[in-house]
Amino acid sequence: MLRVYHLLLGSILFVLIPVGAKLILPYFSTTKVAQPSAVVESPSPDKVNIWRKILGKTAAPTGWQVAACEGNAPLLCISSQEELLGTVEIGVYPLANNQDFQKKLVAAGIPPSSEVEYQTKYQTQVLTALKAWVADYYTVLLKDRQSGYGKQIVFSVYPAQPVSIGKLQGIRYGFTGIKQQGGVQEQHISHVVFDGSTLYVITTAFDPGSQTGKFEKLENLAIFQPYLYAIAADLRLPQ
Repeated sequence: MLRVYHLLLGSILFVLIPVGAKLILPYFSTTKVAQPSAVVESPSPDKVNIWRKILGKTAAPTGWQVAACEGNAPLLCISSQEELLGTVEIGVYPLANNQDFQKKLVAAGIPPSSEVEYQTKYQTQVLTALKAWVADYYTVLLKDRQSGYGKQIVFSVYPAQPVSIGKLQGIRYGFTGIKQQGGVQEQHISHVVFDGSTLYVITTAFDPGSQTGKFEKLENLAIFQPYLYAIAADLRLPQ
């Protein structure tokens, strides 16, 4: 019953909720969508898995385990009975190397200064910049999916939703692709947050084309979805 309940919950939240855009698009390619221009690279600058530093409470379904993956890859491992069910990936992007997001902060009304109090005085403007970042991501996504494979997928993106990520305000976003003949081709759940010096992008998905940051089964992603939200809200951010 627990698994069915969470599956229904996930389906309601990510299929039936109002969507920001809904288009009939070509069949999805097997490549993972890149982030907007200034944040294409994804490895963490740290020598250890950053999840070990920022992970707070790890809510999980009964019998599931959540922990930073072994090694230095920025992955969170979700498993059950020693079987890996999926991973959540985090990209870490210092503002100093991210001219694109610097411009979005200025466009949102924040003066270009290293001493700006982002977390107090400019919270509203930071959210505006993050929403612009997500809008760029959706533009990249749209172009990536418009390849010549025929109109076989109903593609939907979700409105950028402000949420708490640790002690910061960030954005939750995502998209799904439904096959015309029925069934989900891919589904992505993401969070992005800015702490004043670094942009963090947290992603997971059901996507056969992804190598990391994904679940092998859509059902398991749907079950874990509300727990991912709880984990994101309790992250140790800012560091």
